[in-house]
Amino acid sequence: MSDLNPSHILQVGMGFFASKTLLSAVELGLFSELSKRAMTGAEIARTLELSPRAVPDFPDALVALGFLRREGHGADATYTNTAESGKFLDRNSPDYIGGILEMANARLYGFWADLTEALKTGGPQNETKNSGKSMFAKLYEVPERLEQFMNAMSGISAGNFRTFTQKFDFSRYRTLCDVGGATGQLSCMVAAAHPHMRCTSVDLPNVVSIATRRISQAGLSDRVVAMAGDFFADPLPKADVITMGMILHDWNLEKKKILIRKAYDALPEGGAFVVIEALIDDARRENAFGLLMSLNMLIEFGDAFDYSGSDFAGWCREAGFRRFEVIPLMGPSSAAVAYK
Repeated sequence: MSDLNPSHILQVGMGFFASKTLLSAVELGLFSELSKRAMTGAEIARTLELSPRAVPDFPDALVALGFLRREGHGADATYTNTAESGKFLDRNSPDYIGGILEMANARLYGFWADLTEALKTGGPQNETKNSGKSMFAKLYEVPERLEQFMNAMSGISAGNFRTFTQKFDFSRYRTLCDVGGATGQLSCMVAAAHPHMRCTSVDLPNVVSIATRRISQAGLSDRVVAMAGDFFADPLPKADVITMGMILHDWNLEKKKILIRKAYDALPEGGAFVVIEALIDDARRENAFGLLMSLNMLIEFGDAFDYSGSDFAGWCREAGFRRFEVIPLMGPSSAAVAYK
């Protein structure tokens, strides 16, 4: 008798059941409400304006998936957040990562339905599919959509950026330029952790006001500045450390190499170029998240892709960098560093 069973196939193949259940819970603000008090199923339905049919299946499914706890059985049972969902999925928590899930729910979930078409055509399947505009042009033309995107990137990046500030040796450096710095999050974290550092966050003009506001709120305006720039049209600002957090994977190989060369030109001898991504393992067998993120780049951009540490080192070696290292961060992400 065969020991083989189809459970893994079914778990992955029907994984969108679990994914959409979590995404809807985030969209509805369930975890934020449960951070205030425990609720019965009926109270959840009233608070979130759900149909009576939604309970108890909806909260019980989240219990089974490990996102909620339940005390008791039947109509009187009460639900609370787990430690993880309370920390990371309550919108009022400083560690909230739900922004990326909100964007996944509002944008990516529907686009991934067209993955087969993307695999056949090599073309993007997002808002650009019928508009002819670039993905960033579409995102940035509506302020609310832009802010959602900025919050999504901040949420998914926070843990990795914080770990990077702890693991990377900043003692030899004095200045940092974060290219595609969005809200200025990485610059603020570096400045807060290393008082000798002066940081510049560079992004497109309509992002600068958001970054300036966040920098001011962090009380770091004396050591962190946000400036407008187009990193393909303009030279990168000179700095001891050039960082790109989830930026390089947005582009095809030709543009990746252009950005790497620009980073090399902006650095002094001994300077460091750092990319923070869900780096694919060199054997391309283990980091499923990194590989799926690369498919997401196909969905979003067509010819963009994620890459391994050895890929990065090879491209940087062509530009003149001499030494390389990979610093593991949180989960599937790493910082790849090239030294001039």
